Amino acid sequence: MPFIGFVKSNYGPAETYKRILDELQRRGFEVRFSKHHWMGDAPFGLVIAETNRGEVAIRWNLGKVFELRLEEVEKEDVDEFVEDTMEYLSGD
Repeated sequence: MPFIGFVKSNYGPAETYKRILDELQRRGFEVRFSKHHWMGDAPFGLVIAETNRGEVAIRWNLGKVFELRLEEVEKEDVDEFVEDTMEYLSGD
């Protein structure tokens, strides 16, 4: 089953990406491939990962502490989540 996630992070984009991947591994996800999208000075981004437990798409934004919430969803929900987030990131 695929997952969508939401992260609040008190780190910049590169460190947030690293921490998301570390947290996924800690929760039993073996990340096989991942990519990170964010727009220059925007305080949010999107991490997409292919894992042993299915696709994971995580939207992050700045917050006071690092925290990750994951939800198991249907494939169509992940596709819509990614599409909506990419549109928002690109300003469309």
